[in-house]
Amino acid sequence: MSTNNKVALVTGGSRGLGKDMSIQLAKKGFDVILTYQNNKEAAEEVVSEIQSLGKKAIALQIDVAQSNSFESFANTVKEALINNFDTPQLHSLVNNAGIGAYAPFESTTEEEFENMINIHLKAPYFLTQKMLPIISDGGSIVNISTGLVRFTFNNYSAYAIAKAGVESLSRYQALELSSRKIRVNTVAPGAIATDFGGGAFRDNKKVNDMIANSTALGRVGLPDDIGSVVAFLCSEDAKWINAQKIEVAGGIYI
Repeated sequence: MSTNNKVALVTGGSRGLGKDMSIQLAKKGFDVILTYQNNKEAAEEVVSEIQSLGKKAIALQIDVAQSNSFESFANTVKEALINNFDTPQLHSLVNNAGIGAYAPFESTTEEEFENMINIHLKAPYFLTQKMLPIISDGGSIVNISTGLVRFTFNNYSAYAIAKAGVESLSRYQALELSSRKIRVNTVAPGAIATDFGGGAFRDNKKVNDMIANSTALGRVGLPDDIGSVVAFLCSEDAKWINAQKIEVAGGIYI
């Protein structure tokens, strides 16, 4: 059984930023397990693209809002590692899966708030906890936050608060997992042109122009601005980077 091949798991890897993270990890030499919630077809397309790069990949289904499924999911990953990748351990975990909530503070419902906490904070906390036995010593965890923790836009309070918790979580994980030499870092994307939040940053010219004019590099971000940074942090190139937040936003509101 070989233990030389490094496997990364990316939650929410079937579309948007997670898709690019998965592909960039493959280009960096990782085999990839990516997860999807509903769109198996899109996930399998990403798997095929990774395989065309000469790396192994599979797609597994999980709803990260359902924390009671994490233990069985971890067992599924453990079996997949042995059966599909000839290794008992995962090298890197990228907690990326998420959705946006767009509502004014004054009208955000308790259900909407709890959904943001469950998906964006509870999932990275408890899914990582369940995955710890199969993450290798010297491995890497990357938690995905948002630039909206540092700066503010109307109507993102519940989403941004959950992500602020993620940034604190990364530091605590880095401290408490240090005995196993597991590095934990946060990547905070700025406004990216995807279907996130209804695709406003991508499709609404007024919003797009506003972001571009507020960004030092003069444009809205693209998915492939993010994935390569995540892949770097998972790799040995970043072996001395730990407990850090890297905002990948082109210099917005500096």
